[in-house]
Amino acid sequence: MGETAEVRLRLDIAYDGTGFSGWAEQPDRRTVQGELQAALSRVLRLEPEHARLTVAGRTDAGVHARGQVAHLDVPHALWAAEGPERLLRRLAGVLPPDVRVSGVSAAPEGFDARFSPLYRRYVYRVSDAPGGVDPLRRREVLWNRRPLDVDAMNRAAEGLVGEHDFAAYCRRREGATTVRELLRLEWRREDRHLCAATVQADAFCHNMVRALVGAMLAVGEGRRGEDWPAGVLGAGVRDSAVHVVAPHGLTLEEVAYPAPGEMAARAAATRRVRTLSATPPA
Repeated sequence: MGETAEVRLRLDIAYDGTGFSGWAEQPDRRTVQGELQAALSRVLRLEPEHARLTVAGRTDAGVHARGQVAHLDVPHALWAAEGPERLLRRLAGVLPPDVRVSGVSAAPEGFDARFSPLYRRYVYRVSDAPGGVDPLRRREVLWNRRPLDVDAMNRAAEGLVGEHDFAAYCRRREGATTVRELLRLEWRREDRHLCAATVQADAFCHNMVRALVGAMLAVGEGRRGEDWPAGVLGAGVRDSAVHVVAPHGLTLEEVAYPAPGEMAARAAATRRVRTLSATPPA
């Protein structure tokens, strides 16, 4: 392989989103992308335009990540000189404490952090403790003042799983589809007063997870019936009664990818704009 050839690096990333204006780089704002690219430029002596990251999912301001993934193309000779352990140590020395690169490796052929994933898995955590959230977890757990019925929320969630047009639960973006396949939406109690919603899909549109959680909480409190979230979905328009919950309870826990030989095919399939299949006649 020639010295000018490039290698694509996969970076596994974790961050506390509290102090960031989201993932995406923005002028005059502190962002996860901005901090990481500055550190990569410094450590690898790259020009800023050569340190740009492509990420699996652009998280909003205040949203955390434990399993974020991004990729970066660098000269092969540079990667050979660094190696994973040395690069991790050097990045740890210059990054702020609220963002870490937990792993770095040469990505398989066809890997694309954004387009190759099979699914993204988020967890949203809510406390219904009468006295409020544990102070040590206040940055990652939402306080709900009323007790929640987890069983009712799980029954309501059943009507949302599957491939649907989630326009009622998304902020529309020009030219973007709102068709998504929701693979998993389930609640469980991590302890007596801490509820966790696992939300897994092939991809998410803007505000989708937080809107879904807001609809579930209305059911869990008894303010809405168990069939209401599915009814909102079927209507296909934003409902002012669906409250988009605060971002700090949300954590990106995992981005899953196919086997190495299937990366490029998965990326090509993801790039196609999806529409719902027509319902066959009865």
